[in-house]
Amino acid sequence: MKKIELEFSKLIEKNQGIIHKVCRIYTNNDEDSQDLFQEILLQLWKSYKSFQGNSKFTTWMYRVALNTAITLFRKSTKTINTQEIDNTLYKISENDDFSEKQEQINKLYEAIKKLSEIERALVLLYLEDLSYREISETLGITEVNARVKMNRVKTKLKEIMNKNEE
Repeated sequence: MKKIELEFSKLIEKNQGIIHKVCRIYTNNDEDSQDLFQEILLQLWKSYKSFQGNSKFTTWMYRVALNTAITLFRKSTKTINTQEIDNTLYKISENDDFSEKQEQINKLYEAIKKLSEIERALVLLYLEDLSYREISETLGITEVNARVKMNRVKTKLKEIMNKNEE
């Protein structure tokens, strides 16, 4: 294995959670998630040689992953309808606390899926505890714009979640 391939593999292995999170937000089933994962990985590899280190690797990785997901999401909404995930498949324990937390997480993800592509990306980065500076770098917007958009998205998410509880 070449040095660049080894380096890339190590970085992907260390940060693959980023890809999984993007896939969860932009897909509704395992098959689509696996396809998106592979496509993101391919795009990361294709553009890895052009990564110059001007930003953190994870910031660059988010940008490539989100751009890939948004592009494919836009194409798929024109042609393919996906199926809902059966949330019962993910219940590992009958522990009430775990089940309740898992249910809340699932509700949050369902609400997030009702947002626009860009809003989803913003929420994902926010939930990853990135600073507004890092969010703005990843999405290519100003820091002020990232803050304003995030406040609007929080309000929108609350409305969606309240509407779902009714």
